[in-house]
Amino acid sequence: MRLGRARGTALAAALGVVAVLGFQGAANGFGSDSLDDKGLQRYSAPGKARGPVEGKVHKLALKPKGTGKTVLSQQDTKPFGLLGVSWTDPAAQVKEGAIEARTRNAKTGKWSAWVTLEQAKATLDGKRPGLRGATEPVWVGLSDGAEVRLGGDTAATALPAGLELNLVDPGSASASTKKGALNAEPAAFAAPAVDPAPTPAQPPTVPGPASTAPKPEIVSRVAWGADESLNNEGPVYLPGAKIKAAFVHHTAASAPYECSESAAIVRGLHVYHVQTNGWRDLGYNFLVDKCGTVFEGRQGGVDQPVMGAHAFGWNSESTSVSVLGDYTSAGASAAALDAISRVAAYKLGQYDADMSGTTTLRAGASQKNYFGKDFVEGQSYEFKTLSGHRDGFNTECPGNSLYPQLEALRQSGPAARLKVSSVNGAPAQPGSSFQTPGPVSLGWETSTASTLVSKFELLVDDKVVATTAGTARTASTTLALGSHQLQVRATTTNGKVATSLPVTVVAEVKDVKFVPVTPKRLMDTREGLGVPQAKVGGGSSVTLPVAGVGGIPASDVTAVVLNVTATNPTASSYVSVYPSGTIRSSASNLNFSAGQTIPNLVVVPVVDGKVSFYNNAGTVDLIADITGYFTSSGTGATHTNFGPKRLMDTREGLGVPQAKVGGGSVITLPVAGTDGIPETGVKAVVLNVTATNPTATSYVSVFPSGTARTSASNLNFSAGQTIPNLVVVPVVDGKVSFYNNAGTVDLIADITGYFSDSTLGSTHTNIGPKRLMDTREGLGVPQAKVGGGQVVTLPVAGVEGIPETGVKAVVLNVTATNPTASSYVSVFPSGTTRSSASNLNFSAGQTIPNLVVVPVVDGKVSFYNNAGTVDLIADITGYFSK
Repeated sequence: MRLGRARGTALAAALGVVAVLGFQGAANGFGSDSLDDKGLQRYSAPGKARGPVEGKVHKLALKPKGTGKTVLSQQDTKPFGLLGVSWTDPAAQVKEGAIEARTRNAKTGKWSAWVTLEQAKATLDGKRPGLRGATEPVWVGLSDGAEVRLGGDTAATALPAGLELNLVDPGSASASTKKGALNAEPAAFAAPAVDPAPTPAQPPTVPGPASTAPKPEIVSRVAWGADESLNNEGPVYLPGAKIKAAFVHHTAASAPYECSESAAIVRGLHVYHVQTNGWRDLGYNFLVDKCGTVFEGRQGGVDQPVMGAHAFGWNSESTSVSVLGDYTSAGASAAALDAISRVAAYKLGQYDADMSGTTTLRAGASQKNYFGKDFVEGQSYEFKTLSGHRDGFNTECPGNSLYPQLEALRQSGPAARLKVSSVNGAPAQPGSSFQTPGPVSLGWETSTASTLVSKFELLVDDKVVATTAGTARTASTTLALGSHQLQVRATTTNGKVATSLPVTVVAEVKDVKFVPVTPKRLMDTREGLGVPQAKVGGGSSVTLPVAGVGGIPASDVTAVVLNVTATNPTASSYVSVYPSGTIRSSASNLNFSAGQTIPNLVVVPVVDGKVSFYNNAGTVDLIADITGYFTSSGTGATHTNFGPKRLMDTREGLGVPQAKVGGGSVITLPVAGTDGIPETGVKAVVLNVTATNPTATSYVSVFPSGTARTSASNLNFSAGQTIPNLVVVPVVDGKVSFYNNAGTVDLIADITGYFSDSTLGSTHTNIGPKRLMDTREGLGVPQAKVGGGQVVTLPVAGVEGIPETGVKAVVLNVTATNPTASSYVSVFPSGTTRSSASNLNFSAGQTIPNLVVVPVVDGKVSFYNNAGTVDLIADITGYFSK
């Protein structure tokens, strides 16, 4: 930090203040302590310090030379790397002439050019006992010789008393050092300060406040070898415990340095600020070098609002970052600028400040800044939140070339002032707590322009559950039971990441029951029903409103039960059905080949009143028929596990007459009061229906007996194909009916459960869709195909948010792929005897999915394959619990 030679010096003289110089040139070497090869590398630190590194200050008195001049004749010295000149009275100044020094390089023996040492502001750290007037320190590199000249036209008696050259040896991190001093006159000390010493304070919070920006990697004081024996007063924290601005500095005139010397430079500054200036500690809060390394400065905790000694009049509301080096004629490196950005974003993000915004600071002293603006003590002034030192003080700092770089730097941080603003429409603050039956919609805000944000992500317990565009300000998801931490993460176009402080949302899904409805078509892309009339392209999604549509309530709907059919596909592909407003998982619901028509039942959570349908490849028409919904309103039916048990088989005359179902014909199956099913109170049954031996391409509709059949279908098949599908069908008169459209077909129905008005039944909880098992990857079970006649068992209780106890059944979308032979798969409760019921039927090479509601007995479910080998995949969408 330093004043300019022309305007800066004039301003300084008018104000009675000066600014910081910093580091300069190279010089070293001398006699009594000759340096071996290792000694010549003493300030290079390839690794971290192993403990405190003791620095030394060598003091050499300056001698009057008559006619108003004072000098230190050219002489050998002990090794040093940083120097400055100090004097007894901190209020005194060198008003005439310049203080200049040059040094001898310990490696080359060459003398440097003369360097002007700028006078520093003595009271940056307050008025303190032992305070001395001094110049700013200058880094000169490893040196062993020095010469000083100070001159003007005034008498020697007009010069400050007690002038001395202070040579700082910052010590080597690779070896311990001992204190030593040259043969110099003793230093004089000032009288006790007028202001009482600040009382060290405990941190305002332990730990410090969380930041929306990530904390950068910081070289700690321990790592750079701070000698904490110099700091026996303890840190002081900002009176308001809040950082409102960050000032950028440079350490000013400096010899070219290697980044391996940076720790030594920081140690040198520390020693000089304490032992020469008389400050309590290193003045800067943070320092960065040209390679982008960040160093902890003043002690007190990098996460705390530590008061530094860096910007006279503004220290009580700000923090500081100083770049090692002089940036008067050349700008800072990209690495250094990025380090400034990371530190400033982290510190300002702790206090909801915007690095690209403005703030108001109260002046602690009357003075002018570099641009001639007057500040009056006690008055408040607007500053850019990221300011240069010259904005508040009469100094060139942070250099004529670094200062213009600050404007771009202000836009270089992550999204600022990112915070959760609402939960399910209710205003939110960081740390707030909310309750939800499961679905949750989060709103947020940021002061960063949307054009600078590439995406937002909704985090639940640190996991990404939804991703939105940079223009979005809301996202939704469904929570599993329990307490969760929700946050929003923003990624700006420059790749920087910010994360909001969390809010707590407790999911208490109580009394979620099922309401069956007469099957009704909600979507048909062939006709433009529910969505635009167009096939769904590869990599595209369509979104269907369901809440408030077709008699479905507008609120309290937690999930809908849809029979989804893919038809007219142009390529092999898959379709995933997922809650609108959430991130799509890897789970799929339908898998098909070109030209194939295939249905599957889907239980999909409802988050924002809509559900989305994604097609992976080619184009396809999609149809969705609703058969019921789950609601948190408390009305509806509970679920009871039953089976799996075969209720109907037209091949054997089980449940219905022994005969194929003809085209345009209906058969009706009694269910209430059958085989242990209650006679009354049953609202719907869960059936796995299989069509086999069809003689023509056709479809089957399952509907409540005694009602008019709608256009909804449940199974679509070709001649000779065997295909199953899960059906949840309302029960009106104790029976359900099955309609076949064309040809003849055998039909099989296996019951897995029913919904009733019983208070003993289970209620439903959404979870997922989430993949629990994949034999291709070894997810959930060993990585291996399931052989013919073999069983694999999947743990479900206590997995991926599913409760460890109380789970009565899980809802799984099971997919068979890569089969080597025609076969079937049965999914049944682990620990029970497998029945004859099947859930998937397939041919060699076919990929086919089916929804399964399977009871949970011992916390696991089992999968049996009848023949050949097959890979199995299971995605969970919810569970029933009591």
